Amino acid sequence: MGFFLTLVVLVVVLGLVWRYLGSYMAAVFEGRVGFLGWLERPIYRLLGTGPEPEREQTWKRYAVSLVAYSTVALGLAYLIMRIQGHLPLDPQHLGAVPPALSFNTAVSFVTNTNWQNYGGETTMSYFSQIGALTLQQFASAAVGIAVAVALVRGFSRRNSPTIGNFWVDTTRAFFYILVPIAFLAGIVLVSQGAIQTLAGPATIHDALNGVTQTIARGPAAFMGSIMQLGTNGGGFFNADLADPLENPTALTNLLYICLTLSIPFALTYTFGKMVGRVRQGAALLAAMVLIFGVWVGFTSYAEHQPNPAVAAAGVPDIHVGNTEGTEARFGDTTSSLFDVANTQTSNGGVDASNDSFNPMGGFGLLTGMMLGEVTPGGVGSGLYTILVYAIVAVFIGGLMIGRTPEYLGKKIQAKEVKLAGLASLVMPLTVLVLTAIAVSLPAGRAGPLNAGPHGFSEILYAFTSQANNNGSAFGGLNGNTAFYNILGGVAMLIGRFAIIIPVLALGGSLAAKNVVPPSAGTFRTDNAMFVGLVIGVILIIGGLTFFPAVSLGPIVESLSKGKFFG
Repeated sequence: MGFFLTLVVLVVVLGLVWRYLGSYMAAVFEGRVGFLGWLERPIYRLLGTGPEPEREQTWKRYAVSLVAYSTVALGLAYLIMRIQGHLPLDPQHLGAVPPALSFNTAVSFVTNTNWQNYGGETTMSYFSQIGALTLQQFASAAVGIAVAVALVRGFSRRNSPTIGNFWVDTTRAFFYILVPIAFLAGIVLVSQGAIQTLAGPATIHDALNGVTQTIARGPAAFMGSIMQLGTNGGGFFNADLADPLENPTALTNLLYICLTLSIPFALTYTFGKMVGRVRQGAALLAAMVLIFGVWVGFTSYAEHQPNPAVAAAGVPDIHVGNTEGTEARFGDTTSSLFDVANTQTSNGGVDASNDSFNPMGGFGLLTGMMLGEVTPGGVGSGLYTILVYAIVAVFIGGLMIGRTPEYLGKKIQAKEVKLAGLASLVMPLTVLVLTAIAVSLPAGRAGPLNAGPHGFSEILYAFTSQANNNGSAFGGLNGNTAFYNILGGVAMLIGRFAIIIPVLALGGSLAAKNVVPPSAGTFRTDNAMFVGLVIGVILIIGGLTFFPAVSLGPIVESLSKGKFFG
């Protein structure tokens, strides 16, 4: 499927998804959809909770529930990997995963990062892949959606001490949204040839040449569907979605892109619907689409240039773009679209080697994450992060017109600005501090397989990916060491919870406020000027904060080749 045809289909599909999936999700979280009540009620009885108003939680109780759940999930995932050799569904008889790697992987999947310092088919048993990893791909995505909905309630409610119930929101996200869509997508993937079996590896013997080959197999298709739908990115195979057993055709490649973008884009309509102003959601969508489109165009153009290393080797320029590390079935531009879609959605899944991108192609992937992954960002995390930026933008706009800033009728005062500022600065500080630590210590400098600016880019990319809960990587970094497993785990925990908790506090603060009637001096937040202001805030926070770092990495590497894009 050609690049432009892929774009056309993608735009049509996402346009329909934005309207209908977004409306459906609003109905789910407003309690207007209840066809799975027979399944919900036993879960609520077991948890001692329910959707009744008197069972709703303050933002503090919501946060405590979220952290408690995540702690238990982390411990369970860690335990499964440590004892997988004694558990069923282990046809390859794989032993226990080492402690540091188990910690890193458990943190990774519980935080919706899915950073993988291991080869799935040679490290994880089927039981670990299903019970420790795939389950968390559902659960961590549900948690992200729940946090976004809790923040939206902060805008939609008046004088309310509560923002919903964590257990109810995650249950509904899990069963009403993630499970049915992932199941249907999994059926399509299997029909196209994606592998789904518990039969163990296949062994093929070539008697003529005396060669025996072992081909890894497993429950990959349904793991792939939630991997993309939940913007997780943790694949069954080490080659991820470049493996034809997981991504067999052009249709599955397109389906994976659609799944990745669907919920993050649709949540902007959910936001507009729940606050009673769809134009407000459309404004956020416009900001997302504009930045996303620019990054896709920039990265695709950079990857359509010849690879400078190939040119230096004396291979003639045949003007087909950078084919090194590119998914040959789909081409350099479609691979660029795929990888930009994944790096800008907190999804680490790739169908090409990021480390083999041209320097400015890698720049596009890296800087897309540095913007905070809000274009459109991960499931839930993209919406609540862009709302944080919107609050900062409203504050700046209020200063410009000399009024107390308001957003959706809620006054944005010192408390809200401080919380928004904290949430927006956690990621940049984490990335830059941990990168500085890594390049300063021998254990950190031993990780990159390349010297010079590209080696620095590999370290910078790793911590940018982990602190953004993305999970993609420049493959030239050896991350499976105690140093990178532990420091990376810390980055993922900070990148998840040090943003979620201020966001929930922000939701609680806004829910407790009354609505201020609009006046002639009210700063509009549903027009082109506001869209431009939000984009400016995103670019300033991401661009100015990280410009010195990217200057030492991909920019210097590109200039050293003698051609900016070559």
